[in-house]
Amino acid sequence: MKPLHILIPAALLTIITIACKKDKETTTDLRIRLTDNPYDASEVNVDIRQVRINLQDDSSGWVNLETRAGIYNLLDYQNGIDTLIAQSIVPTGRLKEIRFVLGTQNSIKIANTIYPLTIPSGSESGLKIKLDKQLHAHLDSLVIDFDAAMSVIQEGTGNYKLKPVIKVK
Repeated sequence: MKPLHILIPAALLTIITIACKKDKETTTDLRIRLTDNPYDASEVNVDIRQVRINLQDDSSGWVNLETRAGIYNLLDYQNGIDTLIAQSIVPTGRLKEIRFVLGTQNSIKIANTIYPLTIPSGSESGLKIKLDKQLHAHLDSLVIDFDAAMSVIQEGTGNYKLKPVIKVK
């Protein structure tokens, strides 16, 4: 029988080694925030239904984030103001794409008149943002900065389309 003064340190070393191995399997509390640059309209409303992320180079890595679905007036989030729209615990890794699945209640208000705002393929495939960002372990936050002035296009017919110009910070 081995002396106790040898067995106790060996047991502690084994426990510490197992605990350290578990730390390497990290997750990230990922937070997606929304902001906008100033624009000459009183409202630019985007109907966000779901935020999804992809952690792979193919279609196998999609994860639905816990999304605060709703209609967001982008112009409410200017001059350093933002809002949390999605958050989930995800595996730590490389973030390849963010996708906003949009609803149909998108609009723009100019001079007290509300116009529908068309977002090409917004409700089918979603608004896609490609990136290649290594997530920080434990907590990471991304700010999606819409540039409404460059994103909203008025067509010759008078209809408005949103062709997003976005920066990820």
